[in-house]
Amino acid sequence: MRPRPLSLCAIVPVYNERHFVGEALKRLAAIRTDPRIRRLHIVVVDDGSRDGSWEAIRAFERGARRAGKLSVTAVRHPRNRGKGAAIRTGQSHADGDVTVIQDADLEYDPRDLPRLLEVFATEDADAVYGSRFLSGPHRRVLYFRHQLGNKLLTFFSNVITDLNLTDMETGYKAVRTGLFRSILIESNDFRLEPELTIKLAKRRARMYEVPIRYAGRTYEEGKKITWRDGVKALWAMLRFAASDATYRSDSGGSQVLERMGRAPRYNRWMSRTIRPFIGSRVLEIGAGTGNLTTALLPRRLYYATDINPEYLRRVGAGTVDRPYLKVARCDVAKAWSFPRPPGLFDTVICLNVLEHVGDDARALRNIRSVLSPKGSAVLLVPNSPSLYGTLDSAVGHHRRYTRDGLKLLARRAGMQVAALVPFNRLGSVAWWLNGKVLGRRQLGLGQIWLLNLITPFLPLLDRVLPLPPLSLIAVLRKK
Repeated sequence: MRPRPLSLCAIVPVYNERHFVGEALKRLAAIRTDPRIRRLHIVVVDDGSRDGSWEAIRAFERGARRAGKLSVTAVRHPRNRGKGAAIRTGQSHADGDVTVIQDADLEYDPRDLPRLLEVFATEDADAVYGSRFLSGPHRRVLYFRHQLGNKLLTFFSNVITDLNLTDMETGYKAVRTGLFRSILIESNDFRLEPELTIKLAKRRARMYEVPIRYAGRTYEEGKKITWRDGVKALWAMLRFAASDATYRSDSGGSQVLERMGRAPRYNRWMSRTIRPFIGSRVLEIGAGTGNLTTALLPRRLYYATDINPEYLRRVGAGTVDRPYLKVARCDVAKAWSFPRPPGLFDTVICLNVLEHVGDDARALRNIRSVLSPKGSAVLLVPNSPSLYGTLDSAVGHHRRYTRDGLKLLARRAGMQVAALVPFNRLGSVAWWLNGKVLGRRQLGLGQIWLLNLITPFLPLLDRVLPLPPLSLIAVLRKK
């Protein structure tokens, strides 16, 4: 059975390639007739070329208007900013099922791209790399030292990511478009290559390799990368290995969730606190990247839901060996989006969600509608309106709650508070200092590391400190 055809977006960074770019784009456009490609979108980014490349790009764009299954977007940087910057510009124009990076120098053969695309259709891949060092039909014989440098960089990358790639520096990196658009790209130059690989690994992407043809250029023919770029790549690996900035900034607070994943002790403390209230048929709303989901398993039935498809794919990777774990899209503000398996849920978990919703009473009524008569809703919400500051604004909080406010909200939704647990009193000091005094919009990585370090002492401090808690855990039941 032939795999279904997919739409492909090819980002082409160009810098002073007037002798090659026209032919490179022509060869790339020719693959649109392959039955594995439903549609081809070429995004050409001229990175401040001064040799006439832009004129060649515009000529190709004019001719492509008459071609079927093909669309072209041409963008020009007023000055040269580097390959990474060009890819970042192309990232905002990427669409379709899969996005691939295609250099404009004829070193890589576009006829290999349909084989990369096929892996997405047959193996549920997140990223597919074209490897120059796997057995392929042919490759041009060139610099030994250049190949040795590539293999050394791949080796160090594999040590950091715990992957077994054969060619990290390959120019053919194809990524699911949704995943690609969500990745924060910081590099402006060839450091893009290790950055993208490390961030894909941190996002736990399903990665594959396919052998490709390679016709590398000599330096006399215009090859731009040098040993200095190799040194920069090594330094970039160390930098991105220590960083958790893998998500572009969005309204869902992806960067915050990723950073909180660096505090596993804190997440385990939260899960231990709510576990006594959790039943066997569970719906988790706002599961995010699964920081708490795995800590609460196994259950007879567990639905992990969110509105972000990238979160769902990440959590869904764990369903293969957990038949009781289901993943679904659910918006707490829309009752029709709730999963409705046979029978109602005895527990709905909703942690750090209600404060993001405009109409929290309606959201709570939606939760009530899927609860069994004796079921419970377990909520975690930020406490104390006086703590509202820049941190709350940055992550999209509409409000912070009080004990009385929670009880009133429960009554409006036809529920009552069965238990109210203060959580993390010491954290209110850090939140006040960062969000009210210093005006920060994110907790520092060092602060998250410190939080993880002192978490074993926080339950004791919660019992003795005369401070308002940072959060309230409420257990609600139907009246």
